[in-house]
Amino acid sequence: MYNLILTTNILRILREKKITKAELAEKAGISISFITELTNDKANPSLRVIEAIAKALDTPLPLLFDNSDMSAAERAILADGSVGHLAKGFVWKGAVLSEFQAFQVTQWDRENREIIRKLK
Repeated sequence: MYNLILTTNILRILREKKITKAELAEKAGISISFITELTNDKANPSLRVIEAIAKALDTPLPLLFDNSDMSAAERAILADGSVGHLAKGFVWKGAVLSEFQAFQVTQWDRENREIIRKLK
């Protein structure tokens, strides 16, 4: 499952940033054949390789494993790495939660996204 999330996010980011697999391979110092196998879900990358891919994509490593409903604009804010782009007093955190906690956080997230949207 994590490989599918990783692969999906890599392909999405490549598309969003208009980067080819060949360009990614060159920037990350990885062979194009490995990138192709990875994006075809036929390779298991090491953490070192995933870090190189994240760096080459100029994307925080945790976002390669993100399985959220964030919009492209929200991901762009996080991918920028600058918390200053979020409204003052807001931060982004990933966490492991109980189902009840996740429900509460989802409610808070919706409310805060609406506040941030209105501030823009």
